[in-house]
Amino acid sequence: MPQLAIDYSSRPAGVLDADALARELHPLVVEESGSTGVCKTLFRPVETYVGDPTGQDTVFVHVEVGLMPGRSEARKARLSERILALLARHLTGDGAARAVFSVEVRDLSASYRLGAVPARSGGDTATLCRPGAPAPA
Repeated sequence: MPQLAIDYSSRPAGVLDADALARELHPLVVEESGSTGVCKTLFRPVETYVGDPTGQDTVFVHVEVGLMPGRSEARKARLSERILALLARHLTGDGAARAVFSVEVRDLSASYRLGAVPARSGGDTATLCRPGAPAPA
């Protein structure tokens, strides 16, 4: 049930194919994290990236992966490295040569809850997913 948030600069356009990235990213995250369930991913284009002193359009991508607690720091670091390698393969086009990208794999806080419309979940939304609770079937 990993939660992914991907912030990326929208200029120059055409450097990141979000659909293609998600198709490879989801199974990689589930496999490497040892997670069960489905990745939930937000792609958030950002108009402004400040950090490149040259004034050229620089592509910036940041991937944040939230996991239920319990993975070792070494496992999270391995996942970060694999995501960085995947990003390098998925950044294409004219702007890719100046791309900067980063990854953070972190534990979800104890306040994390996941809800769904009861008709879809078959039960009480409050018991769907919380730290320490069994994952939904």
